[in-house]
Amino acid sequence: MSDIQGYDPRTGEPHGEPVPETTDSGVDAAARAAAAAFGSWSALSARERADHLDAVADALDAEAEALIDLADAETALGRPRLTTELKRSTNQLRLFGDVLREGSWVEATLDTPNPDIIPPRPALRRLLRPLGPVGVFAASNFPFAFSVMGGDSASALAAGCPVVLKAHPSHPGTSRETARVVAAVLPEGVFGVVHGQQAGVALVKHPAIKAVGFTGSTAGGRALFDLAAGRPEPIPFYGELGSVNPTVVLPGAAAARPEGFAADFAGSLTMGVGQFCTNPGLLFAPESLVPALGEAVSAAVGGPMLNERMCDAYRSGTDSLGASGLVSPVGEGTAPDEGWSVPPRLYSVPLATFADNLEKLAEEHFGPAAVVVTYSSPEELLDVLPHLPGSLTGTLHADDTEHELAGRVAEALRPVAGRLIFNGWPTGVAVAWGMHHGGPWPSTTSALHTSVGATAIRRWLAPVTYQSWPEDLLPPELRADNPLGIPRRVDGVLGVH
Repeated sequence: MSDIQGYDPRTGEPHGEPVPETTDSGVDAAARAAAAAFGSWSALSARERADHLDAVADALDAEAEALIDLADAETALGRPRLTTELKRSTNQLRLFGDVLREGSWVEATLDTPNPDIIPPRPALRRLLRPLGPVGVFAASNFPFAFSVMGGDSASALAAGCPVVLKAHPSHPGTSRETARVVAAVLPEGVFGVVHGQQAGVALVKHPAIKAVGFTGSTAGGRALFDLAAGRPEPIPFYGELGSVNPTVVLPGAAAARPEGFAADFAGSLTMGVGQFCTNPGLLFAPESLVPALGEAVSAAVGGPMLNERMCDAYRSGTDSLGASGLVSPVGEGTAPDEGWSVPPRLYSVPLATFADNLEKLAEEHFGPAAVVVTYSSPEELLDVLPHLPGSLTGTLHADDTEHELAGRVAEALRPVAGRLIFNGWPTGVAVAWGMHHGGPWPSTTSALHTSVGATAIRRWLAPVTYQSWPEDLLPPELRADNPLGIPRRVDGVLGVH
C-alpha cells in the first residue's frame, strides 16, 4: 500500500505528512467495529443521540482554528470560506439534534383495529428504523460540510447508523484531524475513517455496510453505484454526482439591469473557483445580454482548483469545448500563474445549435466555466428545457410582468431539477427543514432523497410495521400513551397524540 500526500493547490507542492492508505484488513476492522456498535448506538434514545451530536459540534468548534488552517493549506479555499463552512458543519450537527428531539422523523403511524371493514384491520403500528452501519464518501470541494463530519455523516449518525468514512485524497491531513476530534467524542466503533481508492471499493463491498452516501464525479459515482447494486445483498447508494444547474433569464429581467445581472452571474459562477455542485453552468438568455455577461466574466479572477486532476480536466474540457466549432468564446478572466490555477471562461451558442448538440453542450465542466444559450423568443425554450440532463437546481429570472410565462418555463424545468429558484442564484444551499438537495440522474442516483436538510435522515432508515403487538413490547414511539410526546399519525390524523 502507498501513502496519500496532501498538496497546496496554490503552489502544487506537497504539504504535511502523508497519510497511509487503509488496507483491506483495515477496512474490514472498521466495518466490523461499526457493526458491533450498531446495537448500542441505535438503542440510544433520540435525545441521547442528539446530545452526542451536540458534543461533536462543540468539539469541532473548539478546534476550529487548527482545522481551518490545515484545510486552507490543503484546499486553498481561504480562511473566510472555510470558517463559514466549518460553522455550517457544526450547525448541521445541531440541526439533526433538533430533528431527533422533535420526533416526527420516525414517521410514527398508528391504526387502531377495525373488524368491520373489508378486509378487517388489525392493530398496526409503523415507524422508521435505522438500516445499520453505512459508508460515506467525503467530497473534495467541501472539506468540512460534505466531508468527514458533513451532512451525510451527521444524518446517518442521527438515524442511529454507525459511519465508516472514506476520506478524500485532496485533503488527507484535514480528514485525519477532523476524524480524530470526532472519534474522541463518540462511543467506540460508531465512527471510523479509511483512506485510499481501494479502501473505498472494499467499503462498498463489505457485507456489514448497509447503505452508502457519495459526493463526487459522475464516473466515480456510477462505478460505485453499480458495485453496490451488484453485491450478493444489494444496498442503497445515494450519490450526488454532476449538475449543470440551468438558469433561464426572461427578456424583461435581462433588460432591467444587464450590467448588474451579469456581475451577479459572474459572482455565482466563480465563487470558490466554480467548485460547487450548484454552479450555474448553463444560462439561457437573450442575445442582447451576452456582451455584459462576457465583460463580467472577463473581469473576474480565477484561482487554484482543489487538485491537479481537476485542474487538468477543467483545462482540457473547456479547451475542447472552445475548439469544437459549436460555441463562441465571449469572455475569459485571469488567474495566477502558479499552482493549479484556472481562469473563468464563458462561451455562447444559439439555441438551435445547442438543441442539435445537447448531449455534448450540456456536459458539466467542473470549475468556473459556463455556456450561454441565446434565444430569440422564450417560447422556443419550452421544447428544449425538458430534454436537459437532470440537475440539482433550475433557476428562473423574470420581472413582474412575466409571471405567466415564468410559470410555463418553470413547468418545463421542474422535471429536470430538484430545486427551483426564482430571481436568485443556485450557489448557496441552506441547511433547513424545507431544503431539497437532489435531482434526477445524473445529478443524483435517487431523486427521492436529499443530502442537505432535515429530511436527509430519511436515506438511512427503513419502515417496520408491528402488527397486533402488546403495548409493553412496542417501541415508545408507538405506544398508545405517546410517552415521548412526538408528532404521530393516528387513524389518519396527524398530531401530537
